Amino acid sequence: MRLLFVVDPLPNLKAYKDSSVAMMRAAAARGHAVWATTVDRLSWECGEGGAGVTAEASALTLAADDADWYRADAAQTLRLADCDAVLMRKDPPFDIEYVTATWLLEQAEREGARVFNRPRALRDHSEKLVLAEFADFAPPSLATRDAARLNDFIEREGDVILKPLDGMGGRGVFRVRRDDPNRNAIVETLSADGARSIMAQRFIPEIAAGDKRILLIGGEVVPYCLARVPKAGETRGNLAVGGIGEVRPLSARDRQIAAALAPVLAARGLFFVGIDVIGDFLTEINVTSPTCMVEIAQGSDVDPAALFVAALERACAS
Repeated sequence: MRLLFVVDPLPNLKAYKDSSVAMMRAAAARGHAVWATTVDRLSWECGEGGAGVTAEASALTLAADDADWYRADAAQTLRLADCDAVLMRKDPPFDIEYVTATWLLEQAEREGARVFNRPRALRDHSEKLVLAEFADFAPPSLATRDAARLNDFIEREGDVILKPLDGMGGRGVFRVRRDDPNRNAIVETLSADGARSIMAQRFIPEIAAGDKRILLIGGEVVPYCLARVPKAGETRGNLAVGGIGEVRPLSARDRQIAAALAPVLAARGLFFVGIDVIGDFLTEINVTSPTCMVEIAQGSDVDPAALFVAALERACAS
């Protein structure tokens, strides 16, 4: 198969831990042709000489050396519908250019392309707000831009996490207690004085044991998770802010949550999803470019990237 990866610029990818690189390597190992492009190289054209949605893309040769992991051929104009699969793996921010990319990818679908995750599903599933659909698994939560409601929530819960709706990697996440002297300033800053909605959630003390990333691939649950344990003096477990990763088998509660979500999300075109569970609570559903494949492969007998490629082969053959 010819697989086109829509990713961030290749020199920016950290091959030793990047899930997109792991997917590319697993695909190449199974004999597939791996191509790469970026969202700024997507175009659409109609009329004389128009070919629909295209990308300026390069064929890649993959290597095991993380410091020198690819060779890219000269870029060519590639019609997305001529690929066997297009993998949308661009990191947030989920801004207007990201949305524009999903519009172009959706048009490519109309022309015959198969896109994973489906662009409409990416737009429809806010990684924070989609929690509302699965509220039975969530901690007490509030999404609003109203400072009075946020302060009422903090008063009621006593100890909360505040975070932007469009963040990633732990950026902009604050733990705020009822008696925090900076409470109002944090609310004002995160909400841009009421111009931007944010998420508030009850603080879950079990974060000390790790924020568990659980992977869902093609409607199936990977049996191991990566628990991201906060470093000393830190509330956030994100690896990007110094969290320590520990690979663990899923608990009964982890499996319950993951098994409930996996078929529902897969049916909507969300082929690869990373859900976050702290203690017994679902806190986020990550659909744009979930990570942690490499760490789980290194700490268990399961290779999520290989599972992903095998599932992709089945999906493209169906």
